[in-house]
Amino acid sequence: MPGLESRHYLQAWHFLRNAGIEPPEEQAKDLLAVIVEVALDGGLDTVVAYRDGSARYLNQSGAVIIFDIQDAEIEKKLEALLAAGETVVAQIGPWQGPRPPAPVKGQARINLLTPSGLHFGQAEFGTLLQDSLGGPVIASALELMKTLIEKTES
Repeated sequence: MPGLESRHYLQAWHFLRNAGIEPPEEQAKDLLAVIVEVALDGGLDTVVAYRDGSARYLNQSGAVIIFDIQDAEIEKKLEALLAAGETVVAQIGPWQGPRPPAPVKGQARINLLTPSGLHFGQAEFGTLLQDSLGGPVIASALELMKTLIEKTES
């Protein structure tokens, strides 16, 4: 069904997989969302980029930015983050088992959501930032976060 939000497709695939229905091979690794979580003193900072062009930023303070409008600058940052995520998804398989608990202080997690499920990497923030696969994802997520904050403040 074309034209739905990325979250709707992800939820549908979650329930389909739970019912024993797997996505076709050509769809299995379609990246629908990238979520980057960074554990800080006050909790998690979370940046989300959806394939449908929407974005979210959840600050450790509880502040939230929801961006669902068309914006060329945001779109460019979203595309960069999704492209970096696609490079990772192409090289790793989906996580088998329940979602692990949130990362602990000092760590970051890159969550890549596809019809085949969650693909993720987790390590100390600095380690992920220096990683050849994780580094571009973390850097792109930081750029998206900064731009979302700037757009909201202006």
